[in-house]
Amino acid sequence: MDQIYLDNNATTRMDPMVVQAMNDCYAQRLANPASQHRSGQQARRILEAARERIGEILGCRLTSVHADNIIFTSGGTESNNLAIFGLAGKPPGRILLSSIEHPSVLGPAQRLTALGFDVRKIPVLASGQVDLGSFDELLTTDTRLVSVMMANNETGVIQPIRELAGRCRHKGVLMHTDAVQVPGKSPVSFSELGLDAMSVSAHKLHGPKGLGALMVRHGKRIDPLMYGGFQQMGIRPGTEPVALAVGFQTALERWESESEARHARLDRLRCAFESGLKTADIGAVINCADSPRLPHTSNVAFPGLDRQALLLALDMAGVACSTGSACASGSSEPSPVLLAMGLPRTVIEGSLRFSLGADTTADEIERAVCRISGVVKDLRRRI
Repeated sequence: MDQIYLDNNATTRMDPMVVQAMNDCYAQRLANPASQHRSGQQARRILEAARERIGEILGCRLTSVHADNIIFTSGGTESNNLAIFGLAGKPPGRILLSSIEHPSVLGPAQRLTALGFDVRKIPVLASGQVDLGSFDELLTTDTRLVSVMMANNETGVIQPIRELAGRCRHKGVLMHTDAVQVPGKSPVSFSELGLDAMSVSAHKLHGPKGLGALMVRHGKRIDPLMYGGFQQMGIRPGTEPVALAVGFQTALERWESESEARHARLDRLRCAFESGLKTADIGAVINCADSPRLPHTSNVAFPGLDRQALLLALDMAGVACSTGSACASGSSEPSPVLLAMGLPRTVIEGSLRFSLGADTTADEIERAVCRISGVVKDLRRRI
């Protein structure tokens, strides 16, 4: 049976044009961009052109007098780690993060707690958005850093980042956002949001695995995680991957060329998917249905069913989805995101994440609804 891939929040399949752009880059047999000879200089020009284009699309100013900075990393996890550890400074001090952050933010925060920081979690409402009243109470003068994700990887719920960044700026507090799930689905402008740092990743928008970036506002200091090289101002030493940067650039340009159409198409397909499940009379509940969400993410509960059993049954039926973050894959624990939202236990235990990609088709959505309905009905008959 052919597989219908609805796990694009974990990773996307590379766009053929991205593959071609990277192959063309590899075919040039480029030298190390840090080398001083002509081959190295050619690689450097290609790398910096890609960096500048990526910044242009994501609203990161690289050419002005007060230029921001884009630091290439290995992906979203490294970008988040670099932001959290690089901006926190030395203890003591308060760190704020939402209670629904990705493991690559929660993990560094746990380490900061061990180092002596006062790490506090901002509660979220049942809607999936942060509680602004609680945020204001927690945002004190000794707060060093706030990290709130731009949109949740499990529910797709969009956070009020601009408003949060404004409140941080008023108090003189640095703010970082994990924006990994947003580029390629909705517009993002780093400079307009008023952030100090923002993490992105190429493989979430049909680009290559192995490359991410941390955008840093002009004048903000980042302490490195690694040492032993001068590349990228010593903030992230190591040979920069030119072909991966070109692949990231190409993926973003593909999005830019069809941004409105892609957003509308994903939203239309998600609506068809959720509507189909609701009319199938299988007891499906759409989590966060009334919240502002990314157009491609749907978190669906099937109360009374076990999410792990349902996931395996759907895989056998040719539908790939997930129980939550791929970085927490294999965990038998219920979703910390849905727990933080205070949803009923039966909803949490029966929830799955379905996420669409730019290559998802209407036919796949129709067939997915049919397969999911059949599997759910079969499992319910066995209870």
